[in-house]
This record gives sequence, structure tokens and C-alpha cells, in this order.
Amino acid sequence: MQFEKLFYVIISSIVISAIILVSYLFPPFGNVKSSAKKLYFVDSISPAHLKVIKDFNKKYKDKIEVVAIDLPFTKFSTNERKELLTRYLRSKSDRIDIFSVDQIWVPRFAKWAYPLEKHILPNQKNNLLSYALSTCYYNDTLVAVPLYIDATVMYYRDDMLKKLPDYEAVRNKINSSMTWEDMVKLKDRLKGSGPLFIFQADDFEGLICFFAELMAAQGKQMIENGKLQLNTPEAHKALQLMVDMVNTYGASPLEVTKFKEDDSYDYYIKKDAVFLRGWPSFIRQVKGRFHDAGTNGSVMMAPTPHFSGSKPVAIFGGWNLMISKYSTRMPEAVIFLNYLINETAQTTIYEAGGMLPINTKIFNDKEYLKKHSDLAFYKELFKTGVHRPFLINYTNISDVLCRYLHLAIRRQISVQEALQEAEEKINSQGISLD
Repeated sequence: MQFEKLFYVIISSIVISAIILVSYLFPPFGNVKSSAKKLYFVDSISPAHLKVIKDFNKKYKDKIEVVAIDLPFTKFSTNERKELLTRYLRSKSDRIDIFSVDQIWVPRFAKWAYPLEKHILPNQKNNLLSYALSTCYYNDTLVAVPLYIDATVMYYRDDMLKKLPDYEAVRNKINSSMTWEDMVKLKDRLKGSGPLFIFQADDFEGLICFFAELMAAQGKQMIENGKLQLNTPEAHKALQLMVDMVNTYGASPLEVTKFKEDDSYDYYIKKDAVFLRGWPSFIRQVKGRFHDAGTNGSVMMAPTPHFSGSKPVAIFGGWNLMISKYSTRMPEAVIFLNYLINETAQTTIYEAGGMLPINTKIFNDKEYLKKHSDLAFYKELFKTGVHRPFLINYTNISDVLCRYLHLAIRRQISVQEALQEAEEKINSQGISLD
């Protein structure tokens, strides 16, 4: 295991160094002779990112040129991206100027980030969603700015539900957040359809998001007052639901234990499944594939289900931006960050990439919401949003817990064993919970 870990570290460092070197030698927009200062920006670079970068480079021609360094989600998992960045920043290289982090990583990466309180324009900061901005602080210091926000969503095939005689009543229940118990009952009523429910149960952070969401819906966090809350009735009920969806109810196929987001989306479409737990960018990511499958226009959004007697909860996600404290292009990086959070850039990110904006002006524009009704849906969904724990050692806790949740869903260990062993493992490693 130690050899494998060392090998992974070496390969990771080589990969990110090679990506940066190629980007340095072959800039994306062909402006090789420009006198502009080059600014190196690391993210999973989507077409929406490229459009914003192109607009920025045009505006600041011969002054600043942003060079995109792509770490795509299709090639690097969230955890792999975290390790790549960690290893590179430890080298104290000035080649990376701006990098994106899962909002939950902020405490871990704060030591490599430049404080931003004095550099983000007051009018810009005041226009940021509080749900997103709150994830950008560490020890009361602003060390990041949000790029976009996420909140978990339940997608469903409306065309399949129309086969039910009480379709209107079922749809209304779903749209106001149905219970998990009611969802399971639909399995027998929708015979002839594909799998009932697709979720992501691979050994990765997305599995923790689902688990944390199920706990929060019962009024319990994974960590409270510096103590793990894994060996609790709420944690047991949360994991038992995931296990039962696959192994007892037959509502979800065993294949979900191999799925991260993209895999689950692909399976959902190909297998004509009814419900999918996903993120807001899902529709835009797979829009063309829905059309090819003949289901275009029949996939609807709703809040995620909840347990009977509990309340609906959406887990927040999203990505934030940090400036490396080793950057030698700090003034230019600050200009780019302020540009990314303005209304124009945020509108582009949303319209071209489906990433939810973090600028309140967009959500408060009634005319714009009429054209983009999904934003009105998310504006309400945010009110039920809950964050995962913001701890410097959160990722260490998550890595351990992911493995045991995954094993339980695969029925390699029991629910009780998974939660108890995860708690013992975390405690034995001396991981700080403060």
C-alpha cells in the first residue's frame, strides 16, 4: 500500500507538471507574441470556462492573458484532483496562479491561498449568495471566492409517470418532495420501466454527499460539537436506506456501486430509469443524448425525497477559486477573480455550462427568471440547503467513511459494522474533528 501511494504521488506530480508545461509552451488562443502577462488557471475547463476566458482575454488584450490548464472530470475524479493540487502546491511553484477547489476543501487549501478580503471589490462581494460566500472563509479570513454553487436534485421521467391512473397526485407529491417510502412503492406500480432509482455509490465524495443529506434530513450532522455521529440511529437509517435500495427493494441496480456522476447519468439514459439523484448541470451535460434516446423534454426536476416524519434537505456543492500564495502575478489574478464573479461572466457560465450562478443580481432579476424558470426552482431549493462539515481534516474523514459506506452497499459488511469500523478507524488515526 505504501509503495502504491508513493507511486501515485509521483505520477500525480508528473501529470500536473506535464499539463502545465504543455499549456505554457502551447497557449490556447495562439497569442504567442503577446506582451500580456500570462495567468495560469487550473480547473476542469468546460466550454463555458473557455468562453469567459476568451472574453476576458479580449478585454485585457496585451495586458493579461489567462491560460487554462484543464483537469477534466472525465479523466480525474474529485479526489484525484485534490491530490494533484495538493502535491503541486507543496512544491511552492509559482506556475499555478489560480486554482479551483471543491468548496469543502477550503480549510485544507487555505494555507496555500492568498487572503482576499482587501482585494475583492465591495460591490462584488455584496452581490454574492450567502450560501456560497460562507464556504470561502477559514478562521474568519476570506481565502476564496465562489465560482458556482450546486444543490442536489431529484430528476424524474414524467412520461413514465403518466402511465399511472393517479398521475397528477403522484407528480404533485414528487414536486413537493415525496418520501423515500412512497418512492419505493412506485417500483411495483411502474413495471415495464427501467430501474426505479439511480444514485452514485462508488468509493468517492459523491457518496458522502448522499449520506450527509440523509442524515441532515433527520436533523443530524456527521460531526457535531467535535464528535463523530456515525454510530447513531440517524446514521444507521441513512446507510440502511442506501443498502436496501440495492439489496432489499431492488429499486437500484448493483451497478450504482461503480458509479460516479457521469457514469450514473449515462446509465440513467441508456436504461430508461425513472429517478436519478444528480446535480444541476446534468440536463445541459446530456441534453443531446436525451434527444437521441427520444426522451427529450420528459425529464423533470424536483427536490430530493425525505424520510416520513422528517424534512426535505439538499446538500450544497460547488466550486470556489483561490489564488496561490506562491503566485508572482497577484494583481492580475485579483482582476480575473473579480471578473469571474461579476454578473456578465456569471450569466455566461450559467447559460453556456449550466453551472448555477453565485451572483444575487441574476436571481433577483424577475425578467431573467421568467426566461430561465429553473433558476426560480433553485432559488427555493437553496432554502433547504445544508453544507457538509467545514474542517481542515474533512477529506481524511471522508476518505475513510467513503470506503466503509461503499462496502456496506455492496453487502461486504453490515451497516452496523460499516459505521462502527469507520468511526473506530477515524478515531484511531487521531484525525482532528475541530
